[in-house]
Amino acid sequence: MSEKFHDELKALREEFIEYGQFSGDMLKDAFRALKDGDTALADSVLGRKKHLANLSDHFDERLLTLIALYQPMAKDLRVIACTLKMNDALFRIGRYGKDIAMLVPEFAEAGHLGRMLNLPYMAEMVFSMVDDALRAYEQGDTAPIATFSERDSCVDDLRYSVFREGVTYMMEDPKNIERCMDYVMVARYLERCGDHCCTMAEKIHYMVTGKRIEIR
Repeated sequence: MSEKFHDELKALREEFIEYGQFSGDMLKDAFRALKDGDTALADSVLGRKKHLANLSDHFDERLLTLIALYQPMAKDLRVIACTLKMNDALFRIGRYGKDIAMLVPEFAEAGHLGRMLNLPYMAEMVFSMVDDALRAYEQGDTAPIATFSERDSCVDDLRYSVFREGVTYMMEDPKNIERCMDYVMVARYLERCGDHCCTMAEKIHYMVTGKRIEIR
C-alpha cells in the first residue's frame, strides 16, 4: 500500500506542476495582452477560467482522497498539506489573470501612458516568484525561494510607486483618471499575487524542512 501511495503522490505532484504553470500562464498572458492591447489573447485567458476552476476542484478531491485512503504521516502529510494550500494560491493567481484580461479592451482602444507606470517591471518580478515557487516545490529545494522576503518588499514598493505616479498623471490631466485607476488596480492584483507566492513559499519551506517560517 505504501508503494502505491507514493506512486500516486508522485504522479499527482507532476500533474500539479502543470496546473501551476497553467495558472501562471493565465497571469503572464493577461499582462502581455494588456501591455500589447491584444484582445484575442485576453479572450483566450478569459476562456480558461472554467478549466482553472475545474483543475482546482480536481486536485482538492484527489488530495483529500489520498488522506482518507492512506492516512499519511510525517513528510508525506506535509507534502499533501502544502499542495492543498498551493492549490488555493494558484487558483487565485489564475483568477487575477482573468481580472487583468477584463481590462484589455479598454486599453486596446485608449492606449497606455508612458511606460505603464513601471507595471511591466513589477509584473516580471511577480512572474519570477511564481516560477520559483513552482521550481522549489518540484525540486523539494528551498533555494529558489530564499530571497522571497526581499522580492516581496520590492513588489510592495513598486505598488506604491505606481500609485504615486498615477496620482501625478491624474492631476496633470483628468482624462488620465480612468486609466490610472486601472493601473493602480493592476498593481494591487500583482501585489496580491506576490503575497500568494510568499504563502506558497512558507508552505514549501515547511514541507521540505519541517520548520515553519513567516515571510514578510
